[in-house]
Amino acid sequence: MIISPANRLDEVQEYYFSKKLKEIRTLNAQGKNIINLGIGSPDLSPSEESIEALCSTAKLSDAHGYQSYTGIPELRESIAKWSKKTYNTALDPSCEILPLMGSKEGIMHISMAFLNKGDKVLVPNPGYPSYSSVSKLLQVDIENYDLEESLGWNIDIVALKKKDLGKVKIMWINFPNMPTGSQPDINILKELISLAKEHEFLVVNDNPYSLILNSERFSIFQLEGAKEVCIELNSLSKSHNMAGWRIGWLAGESEYMSTVLKVKSNMDSGMFLALQNAAIKAFENSKEWHDAQNQIYQERKDLICKIFDHLDVNYDKNGTGMFVWGKVSDTEKNVQEMVNKVLYEAGVFITPGFIFGSKGNRYIRASLCAKKEVIQEAFDRIKKHL
Repeated sequence: MIISPANRLDEVQEYYFSKKLKEIRTLNAQGKNIINLGIGSPDLSPSEESIEALCSTAKLSDAHGYQSYTGIPELRESIAKWSKKTYNTALDPSCEILPLMGSKEGIMHISMAFLNKGDKVLVPNPGYPSYSSVSKLLQVDIENYDLEESLGWNIDIVALKKKDLGKVKIMWINFPNMPTGSQPDINILKELISLAKEHEFLVVNDNPYSLILNSERFSIFQLEGAKEVCIELNSLSKSHNMAGWRIGWLAGESEYMSTVLKVKSNMDSGMFLALQNAAIKAFENSKEWHDAQNQIYQERKDLICKIFDHLDVNYDKNGTGMFVWGKVSDTEKNVQEMVNKVLYEAGVFITPGFIFGSKGNRYIRASLCAKKEVIQEAFDRIKKHL
């Protein structure tokens, strides 16, 4: 290159899965036929109605222009209606919902809208790596807060209250949780809302997993006073098998939405109309459709659990979401070496927990986004080679 990279990239590495997928492609090119149980990219199809809405809209001659930065009214109204049905929460579609091209985009938009250099963000450990990487890109100060297994992978509110929260601007939370699959402790979150009011910081709940293997549908807005200090991300990626379609949204009080819109409107030119109409249809998916998806995921989970049993990995059978999170036996000295052994000897990729933070160092995570036959083949390989 004839110019140097920006200083903000000094502390940011290429996303772990981006690098690992390159490694897997190289192994496959050598004829290894790696089974990938690491990535949470749904392999199931969206509903037929969603696909038909996409196709029929795309055939219209007037559907291909720029769209509103806030989405068509019908999309926002469908999100509000779905939120009411799913979570029993009330959102004003005119000003409390901001459609996004995936919630990952929202992490950057929110951070750019509210954070200045020198501000502090609270990031869960273990947690989604993008919370930290985006913060590093914006050169804000990151402070981890631990999720404790002894608390059901919930926030240690006592320890949090002891922190210096004076410079905290944003706290990222993620319930139902990834990677652990834990459900929120409502009493802890009630205390967190009070703490956020006292110290004047914004709580952002990242909520894409609430419909997967989960009978308790949670939204932060179910809690009294949450709208004053909380906003919430959600998406169709996991719950509706539309990860590559990049359809998400942010919800919260209108002032928060209008602030984020100042960033978003300078970053994109609106969502393709066909995608918006497809999303509207997806929000109409029946309970039976979602039950069928969850039946498939449960059958896959049962097989993943057999793999973890063979590897002497301890896990929570009641964990939610599209992953199984488990603790590696203490007899296994190095988890990274174990993961590489599974990869290179059995040809199966499982995610090491260290990528989610130091609290994940003794853990691994396996995805349910592979067909039963593929997971069975992974189990057979592991039994044979390990």
